[in-house]
Amino acid sequence: MSYTVDIPQSIKDSLRKFRFARRNEGSAALIVKINKAKLIMEEVELFDNISVEDLAEELPENSPRYVVLSYELNHKDGRKSFPLVLINWAPTTSEIGLLTLHASALINFQTTADVSKVLEVRDGPEGLTKDVIDAKLLP
Repeated sequence: MSYTVDIPQSIKDSLRKFRFARRNEGSAALIVKINKAKLIMEEVELFDNISVEDLAEELPENSPRYVVLSYELNHKDGRKSFPLVLINWAPTTSEIGLLTLHASALINFQTTADVSKVLEVRDGPEGLTKDVIDAKLLP
């Protein structure tokens, strides 16, 4: 099958390593961007034990990103789990061509990352908070 944006093996390896890492506390994030000139995905940064609010501040205001988040979720019954969430960071102030490219590659990236929960964030750091993620994940 042909795709608009290539996902190199290095990204697939990083995703696999990230997915199977053992976590006891805190959230971790793997940030990936699209190199528009080369039409490939590139790893931007890996954060370990970062708050959602700090992560939101680290993301660019004018450029879309895919963020695979291993989120520390505290259930009402006291259990703790670490589900994977794909954050589609697509600020409305981004260049239209890049947003279109980003949108066209989302499903392929989601399938490659093997993440079922997707959170769309278009309104910057205000749209990415612990409360927003909890609302998406908790029944």
